[in-house]
Amino acid sequence: MINITLPDGNIKRFDHPLTGLELARSISEGLARSCVAMELDHRLVDLEALLDRDATVRLVTTRDPEALTIMRHSAAHVMAQAILRLYPEAKLTIGPVVEDGFYYDIDMPPLSEEDFPRIEAEIRKIIQAKLPIRRREVTQKEALELYQKEPYKLEMIQELADGTISVYEQGEFADLCRGPHVPHTGMVKAIKLLKISGAYWRADPARAQLQRIYGTAFFDKKELDAYLHFLEEAKRRNHRKIGLALDLFSFHDEAPGMAFFHPKGMVIWNALLDYWRWEHRAAGYVETQTPILLNRSLWERSGHWENYRENMYTATIDEVEYAIKPMNCPGGMLLYNRKPHSYRELPLRAAEIGLVHRHELSGVLSGLFRVRAFHQDDAHIFMTPDQIEAEILGVLHLVERIYSTFGLGFHLELSTRPQKSIGTDEQWALATDGLKSALSAYGRDYKLNEGDGAFYGPKIDIHIKDALGRTWQCGTIQLDMSLPERFNLHFVDKDNERKRPIMIHRVIYGSIERFLGILVEHFAGRFPLWMAPVQGILLPMNDDLAAYAEEVRVRFDVAGLRIEVDRRTESLNRKVRESQLNQVPLTLTIGAKEKENGTLAVRTLDGKVAHGVTHERFVDTVVDNIRRRAIGFEGRIDYAAIGTVTNLAARLCAEAASGQVLVSQKVHARIEGRVQAAPAGELSLKGFSKPVGVHAVLALREAGA
Repeated sequence: MINITLPDGNIKRFDHPLTGLELARSISEGLARSCVAMELDHRLVDLEALLDRDATVRLVTTRDPEALTIMRHSAAHVMAQAILRLYPEAKLTIGPVVEDGFYYDIDMPPLSEEDFPRIEAEIRKIIQAKLPIRRREVTQKEALELYQKEPYKLEMIQELADGTISVYEQGEFADLCRGPHVPHTGMVKAIKLLKISGAYWRADPARAQLQRIYGTAFFDKKELDAYLHFLEEAKRRNHRKIGLALDLFSFHDEAPGMAFFHPKGMVIWNALLDYWRWEHRAAGYVETQTPILLNRSLWERSGHWENYRENMYTATIDEVEYAIKPMNCPGGMLLYNRKPHSYRELPLRAAEIGLVHRHELSGVLSGLFRVRAFHQDDAHIFMTPDQIEAEILGVLHLVERIYSTFGLGFHLELSTRPQKSIGTDEQWALATDGLKSALSAYGRDYKLNEGDGAFYGPKIDIHIKDALGRTWQCGTIQLDMSLPERFNLHFVDKDNERKRPIMIHRVIYGSIERFLGILVEHFAGRFPLWMAPVQGILLPMNDDLAAYAEEVRVRFDVAGLRIEVDRRTESLNRKVRESQLNQVPLTLTIGAKEKENGTLAVRTLDGKVAHGVTHERFVDTVVDNIRRRAIGFEGRIDYAAIGTVTNLAARLCAEAASGQVLVSQKVHARIEGRVQAAPAGELSLKGFSKPVGVHAVLALREAGA
């Protein structure tokens, strides 16, 4: 008798061995049709796997999270089979599942996206045939014979241990694979080929260059259509396209992977840095700067030469080897060590906008997202062991304030010690426990990534979420007790004894270049007023008003506004349209009536127009919006006395229960040291395009505060 224990605790008994598919049919035919695989004693296997002993089984259906990955893996095989039918000379390498789809690296004649319809037509034939997908186990010798004409497969087989190797077959097609796969090709439902890129075999530029063909697949066509719509929106928001259209930045062959920022791009750049400096001054940081070129001995001392050498640019000067810094940390150690420190100085928070260079393969360079030269908003916090939790909490709250300013959500991931690391077991345990304790105190869920930490310490990675729901790893908080030891850092404690400080490495923007690229796509080029390269365009309705428009511009310039005058002899409608296409937040029209009354007609990007706006009201409203670093501009400038802040306060009052005090995340960030508060989720409020995160104030931390 074979006893099969199901997830609900029920036990099904059979007097003979059976497959997972037969088990599903014994429950219901509907269940069997929706099954893609099974979890046998906590291990995913094919439905054809034999159940010949007592076991715990969970049937994986199309509704389970693992199902999509399994089906997409099968879809990669279907695509490869279709390509081999059409291009028999093609040589397959690997075809893994990736986020949102799959790809296959293939050595074959050049393809273009124009070839996709032909390949997709062949894919549909394979799907319609519902070819059974079968696992076959072979010896290494048998595998070598089977793939004797496939050089890439032979190379992989020769590297495998001489044991059982699994091969998956469907019709005439067979591929090396661990599995599992769906039962037949008919379960590969809605599939679409997406793009082609180049890739080197095993990421080695000295090896063959392959074609990487990307695709995706879903169980439902509606899901595929929604995803394709998402891709179109992402394409519309492409930061390289918008950067070119808005004249923000460019790349040139003379400096591959290194961005050139134009005057308008520098406005955004400086706005980001100004805001960064404002928040950091308020949080008790000092700003430093360290050289770009540093002696090899420094990098040997830090451990980077041993652990990071392949990513570093080097130079020999006066017969001495130097490295262009790939990170700012060692320079920060030298700055700390320039003088003795007392415990009274700690925590010491030192921040640096440092230009770093890292060697990246040319094939992975991608606009501002993957570059070779970039600026890191580094900070190194030196502290005593009992300050760990408070300092990490301080960084997390700073992260929350900064990201919320851009309307970015985020989640946290804790990564622990990797195989390649420096430092003692005791140091790693203390550092990891410190991060876990701070995360617990912060009160926010986090994901644990075992073995994914930096080589010198565990870390909290901060993944932001943009307007399209995409996540980007930007910020990181790394606790390090190794570098202070390598650089022999000390402080004198209250007992006049020399002690070793604990150090935090952290970034928030991460790479300023990359963060800017993310913001370009997040806002789709519609930057908030405080970031916009040109905040407004003045449009005189005729040439006679051009001089007056210039006078108005000068007045606005004195108020600190970035306003330009469009004096071209184009029609007013055309100039308005171009202003909107260039994502200028405010289009200001001046006619004879406006000149006489000292007013403006103000058009916002949402198409709303306010007439008769006085210069004073315009300046007051816009300056207030910029001062608050508001994300949006309501387009109701004639009601500027109300404003977003007052409106939000009124909405929160209406939502609060009797005796309850609700505040926004931004307000909470300013008063968190003075009150006890708890997260109260997000509220969808009238007049606000996005949900507003709120906290409930519970009590004052000190009487009379």
